[in-house]
Amino acid sequence: MRIGWTVLAAAIVATCVTSACITPASATVRISEDRGGQIGRYLENYAALRSSGERVVIDGNCLSACTLLIGLIPHNRICATSRARLGFHAAWMPDGDGRPVTSVMGTRALWDRYPVSLRHWISRHGGLSRRMIFLQGPALYAFVPSCERSTNQLQARSRRHYRAQHLRYDAANASGYRR
Repeated sequence: MRIGWTVLAAAIVATCVTSACITPASATVRISEDRGGQIGRYLENYAALRSSGERVVIDGNCLSACTLLIGLIPHNRICATSRARLGFHAAWMPDGDGRPVTSVMGTRALWDRYPVSLRHWISRHGGLSRRMIFLQGPALYAFVPSCERSTNQLQARSRRHYRAQHLRYDAANASGYRR
């Protein structure tokens, strides 16, 4: 789990109560090549990340339990780069011989945390099964804003907001000035 230490640090910062602790609202967690893992750990880590106020950038593979962030991190604090790819499948556990067996309870935990629109997409593409289905590119941007688009929109809003207004001096000129 590549984001483990970053999320742990975010959890520590977020739980600080003394005046010496400052939460870095402008900090960013970058997720890349995360192959997933135990659902419970991801739920805990993402709850801490959500509380921290940090932004999340998906910049590569975010597979299996990693995809829970779509339902747990606020939409306005997450974006995906052009390299982002989400991979969805049913949860599983090893049986007595170590072979994967689908976990109905784990799959339900995943499903319940995904936004309704994402559930519809998953259903249209075969549902959560042993087969991995991928969401990337323009299709992904329907669920997670593009980081490039988000940056451009913020810059455009900033330009609109702070654009200097041209002043018109219709009735005034240097010859009309009186002391």
